[in-house]
Amino acid sequence: MILKNTSIFKFLFMSMNVAILFTGCHKNQPVSGPVTNQFVIRDFIPLSNWHIDSTGTLNNNPSINKSISLDYTNAFTNGFVIPTINQVAEGQFAFEFSLKNTGSSPQKFCYKIYYQNESYKFPETDEKDRTRQNVNAWENFYGSWEDTGKTFAETPVIPADDEFHKILDHFGIVGNPRNEKRYFSEKGNDRWKRNLRVGKYSFLLVITTQENFQQKNIPENVVNINLTDKNRFVNPYFYFLYGEGKNLKNTVIQKFPYYLKVVAKPDPGAGIYINPIFFNTATSGKYFCKTCGQDSLLFRNAPFEQFIHYIDPNTKMNNIPVIADVLHDHYSKMDYNWNSHFYSKEELIAITATTTKWPCETVAVDKGDKTISIKNPKTEYGKWEKQDVGVISRHGFTYGKWTIKAKLTELLNKDNMWNGITNAIWLITQSPAGWNFRRDCNNTGYMANYYGGQRDKRVKNIGYSEIDFEILKTVPYCPSYFLPPPYNYGTDDQKNMKSWNVPLPEEVTENDDKVQVACTNWDMACREPENFNAGCNAISYRGQTFWAHRWDNNYRAITEKTPERDDELFGSEYYYFQIDWEPREIIWRIGPSKDKLRIVGYVNYAVSSIPDNQMLLIVSQEFHNTKWWIGSPYSQDNIPFPKEDLTGKIYEITIE
Repeated sequence: MILKNTSIFKFLFMSMNVAILFTGCHKNQPVSGPVTNQFVIRDFIPLSNWHIDSTGTLNNNPSINKSISLDYTNAFTNGFVIPTINQVAEGQFAFEFSLKNTGSSPQKFCYKIYYQNESYKFPETDEKDRTRQNVNAWENFYGSWEDTGKTFAETPVIPADDEFHKILDHFGIVGNPRNEKRYFSEKGNDRWKRNLRVGKYSFLLVITTQENFQQKNIPENVVNINLTDKNRFVNPYFYFLYGEGKNLKNTVIQKFPYYLKVVAKPDPGAGIYINPIFFNTATSGKYFCKTCGQDSLLFRNAPFEQFIHYIDPNTKMNNIPVIADVLHDHYSKMDYNWNSHFYSKEELIAITATTTKWPCETVAVDKGDKTISIKNPKTEYGKWEKQDVGVISRHGFTYGKWTIKAKLTELLNKDNMWNGITNAIWLITQSPAGWNFRRDCNNTGYMANYYGGQRDKRVKNIGYSEIDFEILKTVPYCPSYFLPPPYNYGTDDQKNMKSWNVPLPEEVTENDDKVQVACTNWDMACREPENFNAGCNAISYRGQTFWAHRWDNNYRAITEKTPERDDELFGSEYYYFQIDWEPREIIWRIGPSKDKLRIVGYVNYAVSSIPDNQMLLIVSQEFHNTKWWIGSPYSQDNIPFPKEDLTGKIYEITIE
C-alpha cells in the first residue's frame, strides 16, 4: 500500500497487567540507511500506530514515553499477543518506511520485518568467530509475520520518479513465533507453550530486489523462519547483521535504533482460579466467591490458582502435642527446650504437613486494594495440622526479572524463637512434558526424577526446573553430613564421604535475630558447567562472595545463604524480593523498595545449568521438615502447632 499522507489510528488504552515502553524516532526525521543502485529508504518506524496521546493524535516526539497494557484477557488459553484488539483497533502494530526507486524503470521490491527480544538472548555470533552463529542463538525469541509461510512481502510498482513513496504494513508479536510443531497439540498451535518474553524488543527491516528473492539468494530458512538447517534454526539477526546476508547485493538492512520494552504485571486483584484436578468439585465449593472459584470467567482471566503442595509421605514429623502462638505469646527458647524433652514418644503426633481440603478457605482476593492474602490456618485440639498455603501464577515465561512486593508472615518472635514457617518465593516448571524440556545436558545428563534418589538414572533432557527463595531459621554456613545427631541422617554413601571440613562460625548467636535467605537453583545435577562441583565453593560477583553448597555430585540443586534480620524482611509493611533469571546467570535481590535492592545470591552457567524452559511463580508459606535443612537450631517436630492464623499478603508482581 502506498500512502502520500500519514494514516492516524485511534485506539482505547485499557487498564492491564503488562506495560510496554517504547522510545521512538520522530516520524519526519530521516533514518539513515545504505544506498544501492536500485533504491533508497528512510523513515523506518516499526510502531507507527502506537504513539498516540490522550487526544487521539499521533505523537512521535522521541522524548515522550508511552505505555500500553498487555492484555491478559483469554491469554491463558491463547497465549499473549502484542497488541490485542482491545489496544489497537487492527489488533496489530503498523510499520512504515519510505522508498525511492533510483533505478531506470518502475519496479516492485520485496521486504520483511523481523523482531527479537534483546534483554534475554544469547549473542548472535560465536564468541571466537563472529562469522559463525552462536550455538545457542537459535534459542533467542525472534519472529516476523504470524504466518511463517508469508515470506517476503511485495511492494506495489514504484515509479522511478525521484520521489519517496510510503509503504505501510502490519505485524504483531505472538507466542511460538516460528510455529514450531513442538508446541502444537491436536487442537492446533498452542502459542502459550512458548509465550513471548518480557524485556526489550528490537526491529529489523530487510528490503531487497525481486531478482534477489526470485533467484533465492536468501536461504529458505531465513525467508521462512519455520525451517531448520541440520535441525537448528538460523537466527535472521545473525544472518543479516553478521553472516552472509550483510553482503547481499541490492539489499538494505535497517535495524531501528530504539526498543519496545515489555513488562508483565499480573493483577493480584483479578481473581484466583481453583483447578478441579486437586478437589472433588461436588463438595469443594463451600468458600467459592466471585474472586475465587471455578467459573468460566475466572478460568479464562484469573492470573493465579491456589497452589496445592505435593506432600512427600516420607517426611513425617513426630510433633509435640502443643498449640501456641509463638509470635505473640512470648513462647521462649526455654519453652521450646522444655517441651522438646517433656513428652514421651507415645504422646507425639505423627503427621506430615497438609494442604487445604476446602479451596478458597486459606486464600482470598481483595479487589479493592488488589491484593491476595494467604494464611496457614490455626490448629484445633484433636485436629492436628500444620497446613501449607500458597498461590501459583497461570501464565508461564522464560527468563525475566521477577519482582514480588509482599508482606509475608514474621518468622521469629522477640526471643528470636522460630514459628516453623518457611516463606518461599519460587519459580517452578510450567510442565514436565516434552514441549517444555530444558536444553540437552550432554555431559552425563540430568538426574531423571526430582525424588529419584542417589541411584536415579540420568537422561539427556527433562522438563523439571526450579529457582527458589526459601527463608527460614537455619544455619548460615554450608552444612556437612557429619554433624552430630540428630542431624547426621543420610544415605550410607553420603555418610562415608570425605568431610568437606566447612568451619562452623565461632559465635552462632551473632545470627540469633536473623533468618537465612536461601537462594537455590535446581539444575538436576547436570555436570556440563565447567566449574560444576560438590561441597562448598566460593562464587564472586560484583565484589561479593557467595558460598554455593551442593551435597554431592548427584544432588539436584545448588544453594547459597545470606543472613538477614527477620524484623526487616517481615516486620515492616512490605518487602521486595527479586529473581533475575537470565540465559547465563541468576541473581537474587531483596530490599525495602524496588530502587533499593541488594544482591543476596548469584550463580552462573559456569557452576550450574541455567534453566531455559517456561516457568510459573509460586508464593507460599510452608512448614518444612527441618531434616531438609541439616544443622537447623530448631526441629519442626518440637515447634508447636499454630494457635492463630499466620497470614501473608501479596501486593504486586512485576516481570520485566
